[in-house]
Amino acid sequence: MTYPDLLDTFGEWKNEIRGRLTPNQKMAEISWFRVGGPVQLLFQPADEADLVLFLKNIDPKIIVRVMGLGSNLLIRDGGLGGVMIKLSARGFGNIEVLENYQIKVGTANPDVRVAKAAAEAGIDGLTFYRGIPGGIGGALYMNAGCYGTETKDRLLELRGVSRNGEIITLSNEDMAYKYRKSNAPEGVIFTSATYQGFAGEPDEIKANMEQITDRREGSQPVKSRTGGSTFKNPDGHSSWKLIDAAGCRGLQIGNAQVSELHCNFLLNLGGASAHDIELIGETVRNRVRENSGIELQWEIRRMGNFEKDKSVREFLDGEVFMGKV
Repeated sequence: MTYPDLLDTFGEWKNEIRGRLTPNQKMAEISWFRVGGPVQLLFQPADEADLVLFLKNIDPKIIVRVMGLGSNLLIRDGGLGGVMIKLSARGFGNIEVLENYQIKVGTANPDVRVAKAAAEAGIDGLTFYRGIPGGIGGALYMNAGCYGTETKDRLLELRGVSRNGEIITLSNEDMAYKYRKSNAPEGVIFTSATYQGFAGEPDEIKANMEQITDRREGSQPVKSRTGGSTFKNPDGHSSWKLIDAAGCRGLQIGNAQVSELHCNFLLNLGGASAHDIELIGETVRNRVRENSGIELQWEIRRMGNFEKDKSVREFLDGEVFMGKV
């Protein structure tokens, strides 16, 4: 599928944009799952000022979305209309060590890079980011966490750009964090965040991170084409245990598979479609519900259009998902 070129609808202001504008960018080329149809326009701003210029000028009727590293995202095979913004490491990958064990970082940074930078500066408290396969922007949006610590436990404030191009600052309280979700103003694109850590010895912090690395590599398919944890943990339960108990470990549909190493991970074995991955996810949800009565909720963001005659229903028997979920 090919979408009409949005650039044809832009005014002369598009010539002032310094970043990269790519019509019909195939998401299979940039998502961790390596699946997905085209997005109508991919915009990679040069820096925050470039992002402000774009958002101030683009027609407010055009849908604008933002992605991080593409790790926790599934774009359907029919692609996605509107604009997808992806922040570059060059423009949004800064890291600045501040006083009082604070650190300010750009949201295009991988979580692991921030953990390492904090460790080298003797700032403890951010080691949990070593175990999260994603970027800071996504971590802020979904309150990412692991091993007993979440983003909300360390965030002081963040900076972002609203849909109309206004720069805003949000506090931890403004985000109203809950388990794997936030209440950020709709349409805001995060550009940087400031964290509060505490004093630590660099060698000890790095040793703790190595333990996290060993634990993660021994229990998760970190070298596979995956999107990270697929489902949120229900209250009082672990998703992987529910999936395992429902007999889904190693389940395969097409070239998509439930990981045998950690069954809350879905894998693209090579040549899988987004349809394969979403279908196996809903199959897992259906079997878990039948086995335990518990309805798993997706942690991976799914959006876009299905190809003709290839829709996926919730739990295989409910509503057809369309658009952003």
